[in-house]
Amino acid sequence: MINKILQFLYCLLFLLTPLIMLPNTSELFEFNKMLFIYLITVLIAFFWLLKMIFAKKIIFNKTPLDAAIFLFLLSQVLSTVFSIDRHTSLFGYYGRFNGGLLSILSYIILFYGFVSNQVDFKKILKISLLSSILVILWGLPGKFGHDLTCLIFMKRFDNLCWSTETNVFNPAERMFSTLGQPNWLGAYLAINFFIGIYFLINQYQISKIKNIYLPAIYLLLNFLTILFTKSRSALISVVIGLLIFFVYRYFSLIKKILIKYKFFLLLICIIFLFSIFYFRNYFPISNNHSPTSNPSVTESLDIRKIVWKGAIDLGRKYPLFGTGVETFAYSYYFVRPKEHNLTSEWDFIYNKAHNEYLNYLATTGFIGIGSYLLLIFSFIYYSLKISNFKFQILNQFQNPKYPFLLLAWLTILITNFFGFSTTTINLFFYLIPAFIVSLRGTSEASDEAISSKNLNVYHWGVLFLLLSSTLYLLFSISIYWLADSYYAKALQYLNPQSNSYQQAVYDLERAYSLRKEPVYADRLSTALAYLSVLASYQKEKEIAKKLITTSQYYNEMSLKSSPANILYWKTKVKNQLLFYQSTLDKKELHKGIESLNQAVKLSPNDPKLFYYLSFFYQTLVLEDQALRNINRSIELKPNYQEAIDFKTELLKKVKD
Repeated sequence: MINKILQFLYCLLFLLTPLIMLPNTSELFEFNKMLFIYLITVLIAFFWLLKMIFAKKIIFNKTPLDAAIFLFLLSQVLSTVFSIDRHTSLFGYYGRFNGGLLSILSYIILFYGFVSNQVDFKKILKISLLSSILVILWGLPGKFGHDLTCLIFMKRFDNLCWSTETNVFNPAERMFSTLGQPNWLGAYLAINFFIGIYFLINQYQISKIKNIYLPAIYLLLNFLTILFTKSRSALISVVIGLLIFFVYRYFSLIKKILIKYKFFLLLICIIFLFSIFYFRNYFPISNNHSPTSNPSVTESLDIRKIVWKGAIDLGRKYPLFGTGVETFAYSYYFVRPKEHNLTSEWDFIYNKAHNEYLNYLATTGFIGIGSYLLLIFSFIYYSLKISNFKFQILNQFQNPKYPFLLLAWLTILITNFFGFSTTTINLFFYLIPAFIVSLRGTSEASDEAISSKNLNVYHWGVLFLLLSSTLYLLFSISIYWLADSYYAKALQYLNPQSNSYQQAVYDLERAYSLRKEPVYADRLSTALAYLSVLASYQKEKEIAKKLITTSQYYNEMSLKSSPANILYWKTKVKNQLLFYQSTLDKKELHKGIESLNQAVKLSPNDPKLFYYLSFFYQTLVLEDQALRNINRSIELKPNYQEAIDFKTELLKKVKD
């Protein structure tokens, strides 16, 4: 019975995780997926441990990857201990959630829960294909201007519920369905593409042509959807996977051609390379955007190169354990290159390095990236060793599970190079190795050997502790979701179109009472600061004073938890300006300048900070300091129009 429950939970995990999204949370996609993974992990751990209690023995299968997994986990723990923001390292960056230490622990528990129990992964693969079909069907109407998400959540059958400022959230331009972003959908479908090929070959071996139509149609639909995402990384991963397949499949033929025509092929290569170098000056490459593109939008790859440079600099600056698991959103500011200020996304928050490997380098150091690569190569080596990859391909795939599961997994390594892992992708990253390892078979107790009979007092005591712990964890997950739902409501009230600060404060206080999240405290401090200004305008001086004190308290709470978080320092600066508007006390401006100087230490290449410094000094009628800082702002970002206009005003005042 327990084995059937575990099978059901793993199938549920792969069926629902890609599909789950809810409108009443601060993040539509990843937050809900992550909490669902936590929920299923807790239940799997509960039934697995319950099975051990009933069997009266430890049920834990060792694997060839144990050493690599242990070293990787140890590196993440140490990186969390020495993190610049332990809260973020533990729970993940608020807004992405996946990648924190707790999520990594969950994936590892899922790995060992699978290999230690009798779970049929072939059923899971079928469920995964079914889920991917539902994901595709959900996203297709949006490609033609009628998004189902808009229909269900906003009661309008069009695409207008999404922001069209960029192509990221324009389903007609780039499809993303229930995954959240086009590249995430592309990465997910690339994995399932090779799972689909496995079933195609499997059906062909069983009945030749008779039953291959459904897998063939699925592969066509899958590939077309990848094209609809316009995800270059996903397309590249599929192409590389297919090339590996064809090279091995026709290795003997290719080898014969290379030997027979080696001199002719060598001559062609030499002529080709010579022509490239000789004629390159006659065919200059245009750097202009295509007529259909927006010339003000920087090419994503160009931005990635700048962010990658920053990630490498962080790895050099914090070589051992990095800045801490999932702290890139804050630590990137430490070394952010000046070139980033000239891009169209200069004011965006980059919570990841948009390269999984460089992200690990920056946030977990050389020890973290080293252990991560060790885990990757250990699995590749094990897979090639156990499956005899070349033999499988050359002999018509007598057991096609190995090569195509490995190819599906390799697509993750490729898409992660141009992006970063998400909840759904990490499920495959950690559990495809579990699928392949489990092919060795398990040696755990069968259901017949499991019974609650003959349990002594000690066993019942352990069972009570297990049940209590499980209920506590499930309750904590529920509270986490509820707190975020209040936070999401508060964000709507903080929207400039609403400006219902009093209601926002009410919801943020409820969220913070449920969960002491620094993000909630940060937003709450800002809402209270705005209310203090409104109170002062209404001549409620005592109320304004109390609101200022409370706002300062919450801001200090957020900074106490995350002292290196530049975003919280910017909040403090904004609050000080609001306090000045409320009290007209110039001490608040001086405190704001102190906060800005601290922020500059954390983010020395941020032109906005120097712009704010100039504004504060100008308000204090200190024109020399104001000019010096506005010049620095323009030096960092020569096309910063607001700074240029402000400098013009300053110069006029100096002349007058």
